[in-house]
Amino acid sequence: MSKEFFSPATLPPPVGYSHIAKVSKGTLIYLAGQVSSDASGKLVGEGNFEAQVEQVFGNLKLALEAAGATMADIVKMNIYLVAEVDQAEVPKLRAIRDRYVNVAKPPASTLVVVTRLARPGWLIEIEAVAAIDPESHATASGFRVHAQARGPE
Repeated sequence: MSKEFFSPATLPPPVGYSHIAKVSKGTLIYLAGQVSSDASGKLVGEGNFEAQVEQVFGNLKLALEAAGATMADIVKMNIYLVAEVDQAEVPKLRAIRDRYVNVAKPPASTLVVVTRLARPGWLIEIEAVAAIDPESHATASGFRVHAQARGPE
């Protein structure tokens, strides 16, 4: 499997993301939008954008690990911010993101400002797509993730 991140000179220069993430072979992992809730579903960081961003990236990391991947495997990231977040807060998002993603080869990314998210209090939601080579991850982690077929219930 190969992952290639690039930004052609014919497009505007990106800041903190790649315009294109090209994946050859491998396994794709699609993560649902992650929000600032903990494992019990409780909102973390009510009214605190920075705390919510930390929780969201922590949730992304946990979800990827459950699928046998790492944050470095992310090839596409969509970020949704509620309109009430002051644009002066966005650099905090970038600083936290840069601690989690490969900044030398950052994922293709989109940042969208929305009126609101599904639940009151959520300020940010991030969904991601990761690409892994199942063979190398199985060897590196010592286990292989298998889909389990379910019969009629």
